[in-house]
Amino acid sequence: KVSETFLRNLVAGTLGLQSLDTFVSRILNTLNIQKEELSSSHLDLLMSYDPHQAISPIHELNPATHDLIHLGNKGYNLVLLADQGIPVPPGFIVTTEFFRCQQVCSDYCASNEDFLHRVNEQKTYLEAATGAIFGSPSRPLLLSVRSGAAISMPGMMITFLNVGINEEIVEGLIQETGEPWFAWDCYRRFLQSWGMSFDIERDVFDAIMHGYKARYHRMLKREFSTEEIREVVRAYRQTLEERGVSVPDNPDEQLQIAIYQVMRSWYSQKARKYREIMGISDNWGTAVTVQAMIYGNLDTDSGSGVAFTHNPKSTDDRISLWGDFTLGNQGEDVVGGLVQTLPLSEEQRRENGRNEETSFESLFPQLFARLNEIAEKLIYEQGWGPQEIEFTCQSDTEEGLFILQSRDMALRARRSYSVFAPSIKQEKAYLGNGIGVSGGALSGRAVFDLEEIEHYRHKHPSDPLILIRSDTVPDDITEISAADAILSARGGAASHAAIVAYQLEKTCVVGCAELQVWESESRCRIGGHEIRAGDFLSIDGRGGAIYHGRYDIKTVEMWQ
Repeated sequence: KVSETFLRNLVAGTLGLQSLDTFVSRILNTLNIQKEELSSSHLDLLMSYDPHQAISPIHELNPATHDLIHLGNKGYNLVLLADQGIPVPPGFIVTTEFFRCQQVCSDYCASNEDFLHRVNEQKTYLEAATGAIFGSPSRPLLLSVRSGAAISMPGMMITFLNVGINEEIVEGLIQETGEPWFAWDCYRRFLQSWGMSFDIERDVFDAIMHGYKARYHRMLKREFSTEEIREVVRAYRQTLEERGVSVPDNPDEQLQIAIYQVMRSWYSQKARKYREIMGISDNWGTAVTVQAMIYGNLDTDSGSGVAFTHNPKSTDDRISLWGDFTLGNQGEDVVGGLVQTLPLSEEQRRENGRNEETSFESLFPQLFARLNEIAEKLIYEQGWGPQEIEFTCQSDTEEGLFILQSRDMALRARRSYSVFAPSIKQEKAYLGNGIGVSGGALSGRAVFDLEEIEHYRHKHPSDPLILIRSDTVPDDITEISAADAILSARGGAASHAAIVAYQLEKTCVVGCAELQVWESESRCRIGGHEIRAGDFLSIDGRGGAIYHGRYDIKTVEMWQ
């Protein structure tokens, strides 16, 4: 007892020892609490977690996370672009360090509070950078929340658009922009991305949209009046509620859930299937990129597109912008293959073999020139390889152009390809034209779903199979992988599905305006000719031509 009293008095009276004793006691107390709340495996994970590496700003280099592994392909390139003065929307990246420890961080209260505090710090920075306020009806700030693995997985994970919106925010957007259709369309897009993240099929939302178009006799959603687009939005929300999907009106809650949902989508069926097909490990995980929204759907002076820095049908190394652009839409419409697109350049328009009357270059010459400058800077000055650049323009001035991401270009011309042997019979069987994306000439049987693919693969194993769709989206990865070719009515060469088809070495033709598809009836019509499952069809993955029947094929070299 005497010695205990002596030591206690010594600790209490010695400068610094009492603080050290308190500090050590707190550490021991925290460890005991963690031991009670967490399993041994989660405790080990928590002890290895570095919260200082959980979040990295796009416009401020963080040496601890400045690599492809932490930031993912998308985030890493965005940081490089921003560092070179290229216009990139302000934002931050939730790194793979947090993804690695997400389960324990969400379960353990102290770690979750620390993470949310760091998110709020970044949100404050975004508000300062944009002059907008997250969650405020007055000059509201909306955010995109996107995935970004170290190895690109185009379209395989969830994307959220316009996070931070609710009906009060919609009214604020209307007051700020004077564009009520735009404001309600932003809410519609948010609700669809929210529902799809909780496993509601895209077809459910498409059916609602088609129903309202038929009710009000509208060809395009842009033709809806303010009251009509509001009805569509409320029908979307009602559908979510009927299916048990809660949509919080609180912007902060939306952001937190969206981040976790993007990470969860790494384990989705289509993402797993893609990794299985491409030989990518499940252990990589994904970063999450959060950025201020740029509104390609604001009005008819806005839009979104994807630019290839080189002609994907040529082996030429000169910069020649090629790709897809759509007026009055957000970027997901282009990469999702959901809309008819315009060619990017006049050179592309002339070579497309279709009837487009205009291009991004002719509509917005100033923006096209700026985009070309960016391509030249990346390729010629910085030494990057050929790039695929997603961009959005919020106005027709240079200040309205923003780069959403840049990655190595997947589509490049192959040295040899197949062509049809010329014949009068084939010329007479011409049905129409789309955009040739990959592969060469191919004759095969028409199929419309996975069941038909399996049926004809078993019944006629030597016959190639051509999957026909109105739009081919990344959700169709299983069907794309199982078929030999893809033909779609909508979409462009830069759509995610087209990129995946190229990666899997499938013949692919997209954007055939003459094509009408009734998937549930296993039939389509093109050029006045009806095609049913099992009928023979021929497509040209380079030129985009489509023929009825089957024809002889030969292989040629590029120089020929």
